[in-house]
Amino acid sequence: MTEKPQKDFTSVESRRSAESLRHMSRLRRFCYFLGVPVARGLLRLLHWTYRYEPTIGAQHIDTFIASGRVCAPCYWHQQHLLCTFTIRAWVNRGFKACFLVSGSVDGEVPARIARAWGAEVIRGSANRSGALALRDMQAMMKRGYSIVTTADGPRGPQFEFKVGAVLMARIGRVAMIPIACAADRAWYLNRWDKFMIPKPFARVSVAIGAPLPVPSDVPLDALEAHRMNVQEAVMSLMTLCEETVKRT
Repeated sequence: MTEKPQKDFTSVESRRSAESLRHMSRLRRFCYFLGVPVARGLLRLLHWTYRYEPTIGAQHIDTFIASGRVCAPCYWHQQHLLCTFTIRAWVNRGFKACFLVSGSVDGEVPARIARAWGAEVIRGSANRSGALALRDMQAMMKRGYSIVTTADGPRGPQFEFKVGAVLMARIGRVAMIPIACAADRAWYLNRWDKFMIPKPFARVSVAIGAPLPVPSDVPLDALEAHRMNVQEAVMSLMTLCEETVKRT
């Protein structure tokens, strides 16, 4: 009796939904090969036009960058564009970032851009490959990488912090770093997260909150209090950023 070949779970193909009809065809690979550099150039140009207010709470991340300590930056999926610009600047200062990116075909472009910026990437999500992604995150944290998550992704509900990000911080014994941003004018895509793209020359505010540790001995049934705590922190920072861009 022949044994079935074991599935290679290190391959991103194994982490994609079997129900999806979209696959990484040769044509799609070719389009990404040409399109990713163009997308990076457009993002760089757009970012160059933004007028940033002084970062609120910059000292909270400065200590982690200077010491090389691992943490868990987290923000809303809606604000992914501005927050990744912020983290890219940290990477240029020596911050070891690792992004959790969906294993779907849609995740190919952000994954390639993140790697081009010098960050590491883990492919997967809580919906499709939660255990595998959690294992990979733990391994990355042991290597000194901070795991960056969009805590209400990949499918929402919007502004609802997922407990998986808190569990990851508990397992890795690292503090969560809440981040939020706002722009005085922006486009909002018609999708579940109302994805925000600040318009050219928009005034932008970014806020970084105080580290929120999750003790490694906290019982699993007590994680809800920590989840609510970090959710409220991100929402408060978002309100602060919105007020900042309105005043200036």
